[in-house]
Amino acid sequence: MKDRVGLGWRPELAAGILANLARIDIVEVIADDYFGAPHRMRRSLKTLAAQVPVTLHGVALGMASSVRVPHKLVDHMARLVGEVQPEFWSEHLAFVRGDGIEIGHLTAPPRTLRTIEGTLKNLDIARAAVGMAPHVENIATLIDPPGSTLSEPEWLAETIRAAKCDLLLDLHNVHANAANFGQSPAGFLEALPLDRVSTIHLAGGKWIGPEGSRRLLDDHLHDVPDPVYTLLETVAARTMRPLTVILERDGEYPEIESLLSQLDRARAALARGRAQSAALAA
Repeated sequence: MKDRVGLGWRPELAAGILANLARIDIVEVIADDYFGAPHRMRRSLKTLAAQVPVTLHGVALGMASSVRVPHKLVDHMARLVGEVQPEFWSEHLAFVRGDGIEIGHLTAPPRTLRTIEGTLKNLDIARAAVGMAPHVENIATLIDPPGSTLSEPEWLAETIRAAKCDLLLDLHNVHANAANFGQSPAGFLEALPLDRVSTIHLAGGKWIGPEGSRRLLDDHLHDVPDPVYTLLETVAARTMRPLTVILERDGEYPEIESLLSQLDRARAALARGRAQSAALAA
């Protein structure tokens, strides 16, 4: 299987995606948009899956929340996976609820052994209900979670190993967190089990806040910055697994040709990384 590069499905991009399937290897669909959706919407999703490989991406299950993931949401995901038969499904290692309150945001949990234990329980629930484990994604954060006893890569690595899940590595989140907290993105990657990386997200963001205390916000409203392509090249050079790379865009949509050009840049970065790996092997 070869590396693949694709795009996140959004209604605003539908016409451009369908007109350019020859340049798009795979499409990622936000699963929650179809939970409880009318039959015609679910039928259209099945039609899309017959034309191009599809993966389902969840945003509300909150695998790293302090409480049990709601059965209703897991059941919705299980039914949708059963209907659509995606290549795989994914969710975030995020905190989204506690004590009956939904916070409506993907938040980083305190990085401790205890939150790893809770995350593993939620992943087991999801795996049993859906019939396959999700690929789990690292998230961006504007604050370092208080109460943490582990670094982000340590927490991720331990969670991935214990859960026996694949990692959906969001490289803009790596870039943003490193920029916000004065860390090395290359060092971050070195601390991860890159052999568990199956999928990669690319996106863009913007700087917010006053000078001297600015933060890089992962808003998915901007083009992929150059450092993220460099990180993609690094990952491609350090893992032998075929990678599925998805470009995410959630608003302020450019012309489809601009997004396709970013897919081409991702392919070029993958090719450079693979060439580096082959040269080292030789």
